[in-house]
Amino acid sequence: MPDKSIDIFDPKEFLAKVGEGKAILEFRKGEIVFMQGDAADTIFYIQKGRVKVVVVSEQGKEAIVGIVGPGQFFGEGCMNGHSLRIATTTAMEECLITSITKASMLAALHKEPKFSELFIAYLLTRNSRIEEDLIDQLFNSSEKRLARLLLLLANFGKEGSPQPITPNISQETLAEMIGTTRSRVSFFMNKFRKLGFISYNGKIEVNSSLLTAILYDKPEIKREL
Repeated sequence: MPDKSIDIFDPKEFLAKVGEGKAILEFRKGEIVFMQGDAADTIFYIQKGRVKVVVVSEQGKEAIVGIVGPGQFFGEGCMNGHSLRIATTTAMEECLITSITKASMLAALHKEPKFSELFIAYLLTRNSRIEEDLIDQLFNSSEKRLARLLLLLANFGKEGSPQPITPNISQETLAEMIGTTRSRVSFFMNKFRKLGFISYNGKIEVNSSLLTAILYDKPEIKREL
C-alpha cells in the first residue's frame, strides 16, 4: 500500500512559502517591483493583488501592455534568455508576491511534474491571451475591445463567480490598454452603464448581459467604420 506519510507536492503551497531561492515580498500601492532595464534573474508569482506592466519607448512614450493578478506569473522573460527587464511592473494595490530565482525555478520545473504542469498551463493561457489581444486590436471596434477588457478584468470565464474590478482602474488606463482616447472610454462606459451592462458603486461591477451582448454581437455594441 502507498505510504500516506509521504508528502504530496502542492505547487500553490510551494509558491506560498519561503524556501531556497524563494522569498515572499509585500508591495504597497504604487511601489515598483522592477524597472525596465533592470537585471532579469528572478520570476514572480502573485498571491494577492494586481500588478501593472508598462513599456516605455525610446521616445519616452508609455504603454500599458498588461495587468496581472492572483495566480499569475510575471517576469518570466528571464527564463527565455532575457538578461534585462523589457517592462516596468508596479503594484496597483497592496500585493503579496513570491519571488523565485531563475536557478530555483529551473530546479522546481525539472524536479516537480505538477509544478511544471502549472507553469506550462500559465504559459499556454498567456499565449492564447496574446493572440486574442492581437485579433481584438485588428478586427474589433474600440467599444468591443473595452467590453472584452472589462470582462477579462472581472474574471469572466474563470473558476468562481465574476468579481468586481478592484482596484478601480482609471479611464486613462483602460484607454491605453485598448488603444483609444479617454473621452471614448468615458462615452462607452456611460453607455454600458445606461444599458445595464455595468454598474458603479465605488468599484466597477460587470454584469453577464455585457458578455451576452458580445457573444451574440447585439446591435447595442456595433463595429466602428
